[in-house]
Amino acid sequence: MSGYAFRPSRRIASIKPSGIRKFFDLLESMPEAISLGIGEPDFVTPWHVRERGIYSLEKGYTKYTPNAGLSALREEISLYMKRHYGLHYDAKGQVLVTVGGSEAIDLCMRAVLDPDDEVIIPQPSFVCYAPIATLTGAKPVIIETRDKDLFRLTPAQLRGALTDKTRMLVLPYPCNPTGAIMEKSDLEGIADILRDRDIMVLSDEIYAELTYGLTHASMAQLPGMAERTVVVNGFSKSHAMTGWRMGFACASRGIIEQMTKIHQYAIMSAPTTSQYAAIEALQRGDDDILSMCGEYDARRRFVVDALNGMGLPCFEPQGAFYVFPDIRPTGFSSEEFCERLLRDQEVAVIPGNSFGDSGEGFVRCCYASSMAQLIEAMDRIRRFIGKL
Repeated sequence: MSGYAFRPSRRIASIKPSGIRKFFDLLESMPEAISLGIGEPDFVTPWHVRERGIYSLEKGYTKYTPNAGLSALREEISLYMKRHYGLHYDAKGQVLVTVGGSEAIDLCMRAVLDPDDEVIIPQPSFVCYAPIATLTGAKPVIIETRDKDLFRLTPAQLRGALTDKTRMLVLPYPCNPTGAIMEKSDLEGIADILRDRDIMVLSDEIYAELTYGLTHASMAQLPGMAERTVVVNGFSKSHAMTGWRMGFACASRGIIEQMTKIHQYAIMSAPTTSQYAAIEALQRGDDDILSMCGEYDARRRFVVDALNGMGLPCFEPQGAFYVFPDIRPTGFSSEEFCERLLRDQEVAVIPGNSFGDSGEGFVRCCYASSMAQLIEAMDRIRRFIGKL
């Protein structure tokens, strides 16, 4: 009798594993390696936030919350969005608490997209957008942003990608991995194209609080765009709460209702302890954000200067906590550079093509490590370049 042979879904089989994981696997056997690959703050979650989570456990607050999240947390998110960005969302119907920002992205795409719809995705960008779109049956349409444009999406590029099947535009700014931002004037050019079309904007603003010299601008702030924009944000980057898995989405009632429906069946509710900690983060965490952002700014300037000084051209990122140096002067591909650097100097960075084909010739370095680690990492990279 023949045995059972597993056959995966054709859609999931067509998706490549994340290119980032390969380098994390190599790191397991290299305990002395310095990792500039993980997009995670080196800061521990502030004590007052952790304490609020501990207190919730001590009080026995361990039951399910409402599907959309604790009403107190949704109220705080509403106040936060108004205080920081001047955006007005009703906590009772326009805010959804999710398991990290990634779940919010997934819910948005599943709530909006039908098979054969097209999703415009600027790249290089976060690795999840195209695979999630594929899982819905939609077609990712990639726009390759360019270093000469500071990796910003231009109106001309958008116009060239639009078809009668375009249903969604992903705006991944501030951008992982490039550190690029879109200023208000940049967004206005994009909004002018979208207003007369039936296209939803998924604005991933998880790094909105981590900008340097310029205040973050959201597509939802522009006239006529709030009703067609889903703002995705969370606590992982701004509040150093990656492991708490807390995110949220803000949008019009219609789409939040559909996203909540999927959330009810797939997740039920975000972790209760994390929600209580998130309330504290929003109520008393603004100073924490400012302090961490100031540290990142100093690290950013140090790493950019160091990389440029060793002959790896690197534009100055204005958001997130990544730099995206051009390694083409070395003659290596992105993967070759990263593999050789890891084996020769035990420094881990991520190939730029892990974030889309247009990232080839670049690597992503995360400067959310301590300054001591960054100094040592830059010294090792300088030695590596000197040997070439």
